[in-house]
Amino acid sequence: MRRIFDRRPAGAAPRMLLIAAALMGAFAALFGGLGDALAEVPQQLPKAWALNYQDAASPVMQEVERFHNLLMWVITLITIFVLALLVYVMVRFRASANPVPSKTSHHTLVEVVWTVVPILILVVIAVPSFKLLYYGDKTKEAGLTIKAIGKQWFWTYEYPDNGNFTFDAILVPEKDLKPGQPRLLETDNTVVVPVDTNVRLLVTAADVIHAWAMPAFGVKKDGVPGRLNETWFRADREGLFYGQCSEICGAYHGYMPIKLQVVSKEAFAKWAEEAKQKFASVDGPSPRLAAADATAQ
Repeated sequence: MRRIFDRRPAGAAPRMLLIAAALMGAFAALFGGLGDALAEVPQQLPKAWALNYQDAASPVMQEVERFHNLLMWVITLITIFVLALLVYVMVRFRASANPVPSKTSHHTLVEVVWTVVPILILVVIAVPSFKLLYYGDKTKEAGLTIKAIGKQWFWTYEYPDNGNFTFDAILVPEKDLKPGQPRLLETDNTVVVPVDTNVRLLVTAADVIHAWAMPAFGVKKDGVPGRLNETWFRADREGLFYGQCSEICGAYHGYMPIKLQVVSKEAFAKWAEEAKQKFASVDGPSPRLAAADATAQ
């Protein structure tokens, strides 16, 4: 075999490389447009058969993962310890090895240990748990405020810091999806936020209880009619992120997705200016309706 390969012409390898490069260039020309379009905005979607969280995209979610990992160690050690005790008891105190069972009813040291040790375990769990709860509760320095209003079965968003415009985000039917758009997660309008910015999220509802949930950000906040709940997040990278309503809210609860795009601060400022012209104001009519009325008059 080595002799056969040694007999190839000296220029064969360069020619093969050129042919391979030409083929790759042809495929890039044919499919490059589609690939670029899909790669322009990185998407973070749920994966089939995934067993862990989605990749964290905010400080809160990073802390959630750390706490989760701590609890995994705690419950694993407890499970192994209890299993070892069960095996020991079944072997050591089986009927054949103990024809006359012990009548011991109290053991002070054992009783103290099985009371104190669980208390210490709960303290180890409680301290980081409360720290995480308060950390994810609200932010003192918000660079942007968004209000999310849950309705059956879509979300309405308001941007009070950027012209107080508002828009609805409604599920795109499966028949209208474009290549690369995920089923049951795509919406006609997208929530846009700047990267590396503390975003204060105010959540409420207009009819029944909803829940605004974004797994990659570690956010899940109930929207209750007549009540305004608050949370926050800070996206640490650009891209598209998806969530859903996480409170059973009626027949079409599963058709109430959340689509959020994280962009640069410059791109967000440009988008906000365009959104003021595109969407209606909370306190006024839609710019399109106002323009139509002016034309009619």
